[in-house]
Amino acid sequence: MPATAPQPAPVLRIGNASGFYGDRFDAFRSMLEGGELDVLTGDYLAELTMLILGRERLKDSSAGYARTFLRQLEETLGLAHDRGVRVVANAGGLNPAGLAAEIAELAGRLGVPARVAHVEGDELRGYEGALTAHAYLGGAGITACLRAGADIVVTGRVTDAALVTGPAAAHFGWDVGGTGDLDALAGAVVAGHLLECGAQVTGGNYAFFTEHDVRRPGFPLAEIHADGSAVITKHPGTGGVVDVGTVTAQLLYETGGARYAGPDVTARLDTVRLRPAGPGRVAVDGVRGEAPPPALKAGLTRIGGWRNEVVFVLTGLDIEAKAALVRTQVEDALAKNRPAQVRWELARTDHPDADTEEGAGALLRLVVRDPERAAVGRAVTGAAIELALASYPGFHVTAPPGKGSPYGVFEAAYVGRDRVRHTAVLPDGRREHVRDPAVFRELADVPEPPLPEPLPPGPTRRVPLGRLAGARSGDKGGDANLGVWARDDAAWRWLAHTLTTDALRDLLPETAGLRIERHVLPGLRALNFILHGLLGQGAASAARFDPQAKALGEWLRSRHVDVPEVLL
Repeated sequence: MPATAPQPAPVLRIGNASGFYGDRFDAFRSMLEGGELDVLTGDYLAELTMLILGRERLKDSSAGYARTFLRQLEETLGLAHDRGVRVVANAGGLNPAGLAAEIAELAGRLGVPARVAHVEGDELRGYEGALTAHAYLGGAGITACLRAGADIVVTGRVTDAALVTGPAAAHFGWDVGGTGDLDALAGAVVAGHLLECGAQVTGGNYAFFTEHDVRRPGFPLAEIHADGSAVITKHPGTGGVVDVGTVTAQLLYETGGARYAGPDVTARLDTVRLRPAGPGRVAVDGVRGEAPPPALKAGLTRIGGWRNEVVFVLTGLDIEAKAALVRTQVEDALAKNRPAQVRWELARTDHPDADTEEGAGALLRLVVRDPERAAVGRAVTGAAIELALASYPGFHVTAPPGKGSPYGVFEAAYVGRDRVRHTAVLPDGRREHVRDPAVFRELADVPEPPLPEPLPPGPTRRVPLGRLAGARSGDKGGDANLGVWARDDAAWRWLAHTLTTDALRDLLPETAGLRIERHVLPGLRALNFILHGLLGQGAASAARFDPQAKALGEWLRSRHVDVPEVLL
């Protein structure tokens, strides 16, 4: 009788050990030692990271990858091999081939028989003035590398979820690029999105953090099944919490409407079901998938110009008058050579009758930008510091202003798939071209679902919105994402009718004049907002005090609204 092919294990355990370049260094060892695992992933790339790596590559053409990852492997490569754990990371950044070569050399030096592969083809040509230009690839290249026997796969710019969809497709034999496994792939996309930011799904940055011990949250893992369903959890005994709330928060983070598009599949977020599956375990299932859009998203970074910053400390009485005085003096000094952009912001951190000097202080922040360094350098430094003995009483600054530094700009674009050559470079050196999906579907908005029945009229009380709702926010280029969810059905009935786009503008005056999208996700009892242009030219340009909109949701939760007393 012919031998039958071995069946894959029914559950694939994929963990995450990095949510960004600079995350907890010892997470790799902790995840490898903490419990059962089949694949360990690391996400190192963000829009800002690409700019940082691009500047490094300008100085050294062999650079451009996350060196932290190489140091983490030096400590854990033997442990991963002994435990049979494969490692998949996008730490290759702008130079995945260079990182793969370094890993192979490291493995040889350590005497670890690790088979190393990498994925390339994401870099785009022809964008004049761009520091970096990369398309977001899917997980099929990772799948090809793992099917060829790779123990370690490093990539350049792939979608964050690809670090999970690639291994899952390799393990379960899904047809990446076909139409038969779209639902399974979409389920893995959702699992990948939940893991990508590390401890954010295990209690980190969580709106209701006071209800849990989140001093040192463990890193997450997903138990993925052949149909794409998953259970999100963490290793036994690690800190933090995994519950429906933490999973909901991460699912809303940096997403938008019901269709969450990727290179391999479009996942329908309006079909996601979350339910408790035991202590510290949340089941994620029901996800439907659709064919991906024909174009690929690309990220472009460039040097936007030069910036400088001065923070004046205003102490005690007459804060507003002190701010007005120094602002007038600096503006007068800059009149002959005014930078292209001048932004002032007064943060009233002072308290009346404070028992410490710091508690009596407010901060006046001046940020300037210009295409030319000279306009933000000595001219600004002199305008500020020469006032040291000639301005408001108690004049001082938090730090001496520098000569100015370059700032970056991120732009999103969409390119035809013929612009990239998605390639898996296998452990034996063979190069395998990754084919495009067989079917595409243009993106279109999903009709807004019906809202729940509103609560009947009744007495209200004015309290912070955060008494009723959680929120998480983040950045997408120059846009901000703001997800808000209710914790029970009654609160959802109120939230869905109350937090309209107009109400959001009233609560967050900075959004006046911006285009705001509101997406309704009843299955999550959530609203997801996109605030177009709030972040200017993106996080790298540091236009706002909170340039990545990380705290936008907490600002919203602190605003007072009229809440039905029955909910309180």
